[in-house]
Amino acid sequence: MTGGVRAQQREQTRQVLLLESRRLFSDLGYASVGLAEIGRAAGVTKGALYHHFGSKAEVFRAVLEQVQGEVAVQVAAAADAREHAWDQLTSGCQAFLTASTDPALQRIMLVDGPAVLGWREWRAMNEATSGRHLAEALTVLIAEGSIPDQPVAPLTHLLSGAMNEAALWLAASEDAADLEDTRQALARMLEALRVG
Repeated sequence: MTGGVRAQQREQTRQVLLLESRRLFSDLGYASVGLAEIGRAAGVTKGALYHHFGSKAEVFRAVLEQVQGEVAVQVAAAADAREHAWDQLTSGCQAFLTASTDPALQRIMLVDGPAVLGWREWRAMNEATSGRHLAEALTVLIAEGSIPDQPVAPLTHLLSGAMNEAALWLAASEDAADLEDTRQALARMLEALRVG
């Protein structure tokens, strides 16, 4: 067996482990999933799992990175589909809210993420993905005068925190109208930032 084939098999095994881990973490939550269960679901031995990941927390971190990366791509795609910077901001924020209300992502991204990795590491991961896009959009809007001149970091954290909290609230809501009400509230909050 050549090195290229082995490398391909290792990557396939890693992807299966991530897929099954993601499904289990999403369905059951981090605390209820064991490494043996992940190995069984992926059809690999515990030793093979340890070959790819040193611990359950490491598996979870890889899954969270994957989820946050996917959400960032959705946010960027929604923003990039718009021509004007203001519309890019509002579309991106609405796309984040929509993506983060997906029950398959909520538990991993918003509930278990900060609890498992700790607030600082989770926040750093968020800032590297969706938070970076938000900061870039705000920077452009401040530079063009659409938002009053101000430090970008506090504004980014305030908006990100508001959207994360809204997503958590929506996760517990049983009223389908709450999503639309939250969308409208977000639109009003963003509009209040705008000059003129």
